Amino acid sequence: MGRTEEFEALRPLLFSLAYRMLGSVGEAEDAVQETWLRYAASPTEPRSVKAFLSTTVTRIAIDVLRSARVRREAYVGPWFPEPLLDDPYDDPERSAELADSVSLAALLLLERLSPLERAVFVLREVFDFGFPEVAAAVGRSESACRQLAVRARRHMSEGRPRFAADREERAELASRFFGAFREGDVTALQDLLAADVTMVGDGGGKAPQLANAVLGTDHVTRMLTSLLDLHARVEVTMEPRELNGQPGAIFHDRDGKVLHTWTLDVLDGRVQTIRTVLNPDKLTHLGPVADAWAVTREARRER
Repeated sequence: MGRTEEFEALRPLLFSLAYRMLGSVGEAEDAVQETWLRYAASPTEPRSVKAFLSTTVTRIAIDVLRSARVRREAYVGPWFPEPLLDDPYDDPERSAELADSVSLAALLLLERLSPLERAVFVLREVFDFGFPEVAAAVGRSESACRQLAVRARRHMSEGRPRFAADREERAELASRFFGAFREGDVTALQDLLAADVTMVGDGGGKAPQLANAVLGTDHVTRMLTSLLDLHARVEVTMEPRELNGQPGAIFHDRDGKVLHTWTLDVLDGRVQTIRTVLNPDKLTHLGPVADAWAVTREARRER
């Protein structure tokens, strides 16, 4: 097998690892591409191609994370990871860990970790790398990596949300929620919201967004009612899709361009959190992106 074939066989793993490190589809793809360039230019054949490529993409991701932290401190409003349609890497023995680690809630928790802690956690807890492999990837001793893993697990467990709904139950509730939204059934929507439901958006200052998180059943119901009216006026359509392994939807303008996405956290048979991504920079991998400002202006004119 040549280098190209070896690399392509491992590309799904490399992307999945980089995405969990970076929370960005574009940055993960760039990290994987840079990994290929370094592999193709390497004059020697590594003893283990998987170890070489995993180490390379991890170190690239750590460097990107360190620079990204400065950018995210200046980010306008809440920062969310880019919505992911499909995780290309599949391992039946790690399916639960893989699915949990790609959710927006888990990725936001990973943001609390230092770049090294995040790398160690992703390699060890998500992809089940041995500590010798983890140590080689991050350039630290095994003892140091074990300490990093302990700290990372503690941070993750302290903040881990309790969104452990059965997958079928979650999908069924989401179907009812999006069905009610499509039909404009405000009463049905309200019945599906948790008492302490939260709706929060990431526009990055580049799209209309919520000034603050919307909290509580009554306030979120009013927000959803307002959005129903806005969507109806400018012919926005909704496409229910699984995003980051969670129930979600992609919203399109009348020309079929991507306007924003929603993902739902479900707990105890109710919608606990609605996260919406409106920043156009985070939607380009989903298709042509709409001008959300123009859509909003048109909706206001139609009132």
